Amino acid sequence: MHRRNILLGAGALTLGLVPAFAPAFAQASNAAEGFVRDNIQAGFDILNDKGTSVSQRREKFASFLMGLTDVKRVALFLLGPYAAKASPADLDDYVAAYQDYVLNIYQTYFQLYAGQTLHVMSSRERAPGDAIVVTNMAGPSSGAMEIDFRVRTDGAKPLLLDVGVAGVWLALAQRDQIQSVLAQNNGDIKALIAHLRGSSR
Repeated sequence: MHRRNILLGAGALTLGLVPAFAPAFAQASNAAEGFVRDNIQAGFDILNDKGTSVSQRREKFASFLMGLTDVKRVALFLLGPYAAKASPADLDDYVAAYQDYVLNIYQTYFQLYAGQTLHVMSSRERAPGDAIVVTNMAGPSSGAMEIDFRVRTDGAKPLLLDVGVAGVWLALAQRDQIQSVLAQNNGDIKALIAHLRGSSR
């Protein structure tokens, strides 16, 4: 996690800058915190709903999660420089395969914390419109655990970009894995697609 330290000048310069930055940061932080507080707990509620079948919960959760994330943006980020070498058709197939793959991962993550309650503790700005929301999750049979959420708030609606558990960010770990598969297959994105689809079964 990156922390940006802003060094402000003294005297009149400081007094002039703080009012300009503080309201914008507070507004972005509040939007990010509200997004996590409302939506992540809603995700838990879907997966914990014993009144529906496993397949119904899975379908409902998939639809819910796709409304919270920018899957294509994250998927292309994970490719890094390999994205420029792939055809548009291969990129579309890769994004579809990645979507199925990441849905399985998020479902596994959320189900690990079934019955937990989420509390937003704080947030901090990585860059304008890009915030880390720190939460505490705890349940009747487990101790508290910090889980962080990276949220973008500079678009039409807030979007979830990444989840950090015990200091490990999911998207960054995925990037290393995906680029490792590509490196082992001479940058062949079709091999990566096959790998992702195999992992999603």
